[in-house]
Amino acid sequence: MSKAMDQTPAGAALPPSLWAATATEAIAIATATPPCTESKTVDVAIIGGGYTGLSAALHLAEAGVNVCVLEASEPGWGASGRNGGQVIPGLKYDPDQLRVMFGSAKAEGLIDTIGKAADTVFDLIARHNIDCDAVRNGWIQPAHSAAVMPVLEKRAAQWAERGAPIELLDRDAVARRIGTSAYVGAWVDRRAGSIHPLKYCRGLARAALAQGVAIHGNTPVVRLERQGQRWLLHTGQGAIITAERVIIATNGYTGALWPQLKQSVIAANSFIVATRPLPAALGDSILAGKEVVSDSRRLLLYYRRDAEGRLLMGGRGPFPDPRGPQDFAHLERSLALLFPQLAEVGYEYRWAGRVAITRDFLPHVHEPAAGLTIALGYNGRGIAMASTMGRCLAQRLTGDAATPFPFPVSTIQPIPFHGLQRFYIAAGVAYYSVLDKLS
Repeated sequence: MSKAMDQTPAGAALPPSLWAATATEAIAIATATPPCTESKTVDVAIIGGGYTGLSAALHLAEAGVNVCVLEASEPGWGASGRNGGQVIPGLKYDPDQLRVMFGSAKAEGLIDTIGKAADTVFDLIARHNIDCDAVRNGWIQPAHSAAVMPVLEKRAAQWAERGAPIELLDRDAVARRIGTSAYVGAWVDRRAGSIHPLKYCRGLARAALAQGVAIHGNTPVVRLERQGQRWLLHTGQGAIITAERVIIATNGYTGALWPQLKQSVIAANSFIVATRPLPAALGDSILAGKEVVSDSRRLLLYYRRDAEGRLLMGGRGPFPDPRGPQDFAHLERSLALLFPQLAEVGYEYRWAGRVAITRDFLPHVHEPAAGLTIALGYNGRGIAMASTMGRCLAQRLTGDAATPFPFPVSTIQPIPFHGLQRFYIAAGVAYYSVLDKLS
């Protein structure tokens, strides 16, 4: 975050386009990604300027493909610019669970890919010199109860068997590393880290632009039309993009562009608050090692320190978009319970973004028509998984036979009674809250 962009009064929800970015950066990205006003023909057109779309565009361009990215707002406007900045490999399921779900042979490629997902992010940062406050000091997953600790120990053991650098912590070690006595133990995955999410997204955009990708902000695609062997993408400005192949990468902000796609995910809000920079005396006792944390609750809390010393706390929130500080009160109560020593610090920023949750908690890849690929549903692991998905999609579209596509390709399955998704979320929050208390 930059004090130069502190244009929102303390206590108000911060517009995501202002979060932690200077006015110069915002103007530069807007200038470099103007609306599309003229029709053109490309090899691949990508709908969505978040991590998936920009990673795919960058990797395709590096392979010599002529690419165009169409974003309805600006690169990083969605959850790619509004998340908690935690770069964590893996999925909801542990390796042994994925073997049962897909069979050992099919699961191996997926497990290997998700285990290296954080590598994708930090490799891109290093290769393209992306300035995004990157820190790779690991992820701590602490246990909120003694009953949960054996589950975390098994998880750690499964990844350790595959060569991951892991560590187990007892109650005292967790308290020293995190700065709270609320947990009974933890495991640490040192493959993980943190970034400034909007700076990273804009860095991907700049890298793609440098490779010749045309990126157009404020260019919604209002209709897709198949004409012969090509796709026509009709934009809100009237320009038509003609492409041999199309990728839809709109994730939690998916609309009605393709039938039943919006109904295949729950677009849940993730809410985040950020304290003011912590005084040195307090800061030295809370995550001094700069790890990221997301705990073992089903309604998990996730938090980290940022480059300016703030403590960022995130978690689920109501279905509607926030309208004011009262919508973040549940997170501030949680932070006060975990870190009562911060009672007088106060809050500087509040924001939210939508994550796409799938019924099976797996990323979904669809190919419902010739030349059309859709990818969405990262279930809260979007930085690492979406960046990796973009790379894998580029390899798939360029016919890279040496790298088999690791993700299962499925048909679009709408969630029953999707129009009631706000009630799904409310019921899920209540149910998981009870389970967390019971455990």
